[in-house]
Amino acid sequence: MTVTAYGEKAQDAVDAAEAEIERLDTLLSTGNADSEIVKLNEQKSATLSEDGGYLVKRALELNKETDGAFDIAIYPVMEAWGFPTQNFRVPSADELAGLLEHVDASKISYDKDTRKISFEDDQMKIDLGGIAKGYTSSRIMEIFKENGIESGLVNLGGNVQALGTKTDGSNWRVAVQSPDDTEDYLGVLSIQDKAVITSGGYERYFEQDGVTYHHIIDPKTGYPAENGLTSVTIISDDGTLADGLSTSLFIMGKEKAEKFWKKYNDKFDVILLTDDEQLYVSEGIADDFQSDYKVNVMKK
Repeated sequence: MTVTAYGEKAQDAVDAAEAEIERLDTLLSTGNADSEIVKLNEQKSATLSEDGGYLVKRALELNKETDGAFDIAIYPVMEAWGFPTQNFRVPSADELAGLLEHVDASKISYDKDTRKISFEDDQMKIDLGGIAKGYTSSRIMEIFKENGIESGLVNLGGNVQALGTKTDGSNWRVAVQSPDDTEDYLGVLSIQDKAVITSGGYERYFEQDGVTYHHIIDPKTGYPAENGLTSVTIISDDGTLADGLSTSLFIMGKEKAEKFWKKYNDKFDVILLTDDEQLYVSEGIADDFQSDYKVNVMKK
């Protein structure tokens, strides 16, 4: 992770941002035995913290809006594939079918006023990893503002969010990574006050018997999503939304992703790369994106 801030209280802001990243990771990570999410998964009910409650509320909204493409209850399937532990394996079709019976975020009971959550299904487990990084970067923007910072940038493993402009008044320039080559990029995006979050199968994957399996699992099938997209980048002033949608639109595939953007185009912009190397960019950012690829502009 890289946290950059400019201003009189820049060091204070960076120190506070680092502490916040560690606090949220401790609170929300499925890899930490003391986190409230691990405890919830064990006990099947809890009263969540403000952060956990906010993320569950947003996750359940996204689940509805994306017609189930975004589903925090996918965690048992992720475990079966070995992605959380990196003990990778290919589960049998029967095993996946059995696990998918317990994957349905719409069956989570959550009261946003009391932040009480419970699972009707005792096999259910959740993971907020699909939106936690985007939420974290948005929280850092708030910390920057509290410290009087007007120019700053955070990069959490490729999830980028910018506050304001660079100190000279020019826009931040963010490279959008190419799925084929970590050294190469699809293009450069000029932004201010935006999050830029990319999802692709190249981020985490393993190979077995000559087949590559990536970590973006389609909740409808239990298998890595194979819907014609190689990478999805979401640009939004809402980091939590950008994080959740980058996964969701990857799972949806090109046609559904484009339809979804047309419906919610006031909330985000998008860059899609298809399996056949076609690059699609929504019209809201077309003028701010430079690429050596031929760019197909999506109109509202």
